[in-house]
Amino acid sequence: MSESRYARHLRSRYRILLGYSGLINVLVGGLIVSPCLLLPAFPVELPLAWGLAAPGLGLVAAGALLWRGCLPRGGETLTLQEGAVVVLLAWVSAVLVGALPFMAVGGLNFTQAVFESTSGWTTTGLSVVDVTAAPRLLLFYRSVMQLAGGAGLAVIMLSALAGPAGTGLSAAEGRADQLVPNVRRSAKLVMTIYGGYVICGWLALMLAGMGWFDAINHTFAAISTGGFSTRPESLGFWDSPLVEGVCVVLMLLGSMNFVTAYALLHGKFRAVGKNGEIRLQALLIPIMVLVIFFGVTAGLYPTLGKQLRVAIFEVVTALSTTGFSTVGYGDWSGLGWLVLIVLMIIGGGTGSTAGGLKQYRIYALYRGLLWEFRRMLLPLGAVTVPDVWVGETRRFLSDRELRQLAAFAFLYLGTLVLGTGVLTAYGYSLKDSLFEFASALGTVGLSIGATTAAAPKGQLWTEIAGMLLGRLEFFMIFWGFIKFGKDVLVLLPNQCSLKKET
Repeated sequence: MSESRYARHLRSRYRILLGYSGLINVLVGGLIVSPCLLLPAFPVELPLAWGLAAPGLGLVAAGALLWRGCLPRGGETLTLQEGAVVVLLAWVSAVLVGALPFMAVGGLNFTQAVFESTSGWTTTGLSVVDVTAAPRLLLFYRSVMQLAGGAGLAVIMLSALAGPAGTGLSAAEGRADQLVPNVRRSAKLVMTIYGGYVICGWLALMLAGMGWFDAINHTFAAISTGGFSTRPESLGFWDSPLVEGVCVVLMLLGSMNFVTAYALLHGKFRAVGKNGEIRLQALLIPIMVLVIFFGVTAGLYPTLGKQLRVAIFEVVTALSTTGFSTVGYGDWSGLGWLVLIVLMIIGGGTGSTAGGLKQYRIYALYRGLLWEFRRMLLPLGAVTVPDVWVGETRRFLSDRELRQLAAFAFLYLGTLVLGTGVLTAYGYSLKDSLFEFASALGTVGLSIGATTAAAPKGQLWTEIAGMLLGRLEFFMIFWGFIKFGKDVLVLLPNQCSLKKET
């Protein structure tokens, strides 16, 4: 194919990519406007509604023009690289337009607003908003962002697509596992499961003693493993075993791989029990709870009940990457901080709303390491392959997959070191910097107080980069940028030469 023909091919493909981006923008714009539905409950905030309606409706209009003008009827199949470009464009527009309500309604500057928007869409939960002074519409808007970001903007969009068009998009968001063979049906099942979680969680939190507004916000944040709270003390405001118990269940459900959740809901308990991620969780949570209990909480809090509650809750909130908290960590020992950092790095299930390295990668690397040791003891002619269970499927790990997992882990840890170094350059201690950036990169949201509205702009942009890299899992961002950059280098010279000829 000649260069000019390839350029024409790229232009036609980018019309399709812009069409899909427009469709996502229509849905994102609707999400931005959606908090206005609460105006009957809070009529005094009517003058603030324009700060949500204007950017939301503007994005809907722009997206509709792209969708209707660029996307062919029936859709088109996307490659993984094209899906990465669409996801990248969608996230950039969602973050930037999503920041406008924080500027218009919340009074934040541009950097603070982009930080809050990124934290919301990536389900991180680090915040620079004063929740004691923020309007109810803005608080609900943050929770809606996390609910949508947790399900995945691309996955939400898939339900509106016809045919196989969304395959590249779901894979580009790190959700390659499908509940059923048809991608559109998979997306609908994900949202059905998600919706069921939300309804049950909302009712359970109200029964546990929360008001309806606090309950819906915390349900959204728990299921999405986001962690935004309507109170500066987070769940510590209620100091309630019932509230904490409900949220522990919601956080564990939110951090569970949707494929595993699907198997669980269909009574396939044997398949769930075989799952490597579930086994890893079953091992990690009790061990880490005991370490936190005997090493930290037993000497800090007055009653046995409080000591156990804090140990259990903080372990689950860190491992699920939710970021709710019931206590501060300023008086915790270094052991407690180390446990939380390790759990934040591990993260939740692959294909869930959680962040971190993901439990599947940790388990697969452990199986690969175990296999390597066993292989040393076997005869030279013996042939063995490491394996893991995912749902009802026994998956054999090739050398290539193990290398990819190791490369991702190296890239993740290298980014953690780099981001930690940047924060230390702003004057924070190594311990504080490691904790804060591990929280941002793992999209967790736990904080020791370093992330505030008064934080330096460079620190906030460093954490913004960490949140995006952690949520979109590095390679998708790299693929999107590389493909987009290469295509621009092809399109621009050809566009210029075409103008000269005419």
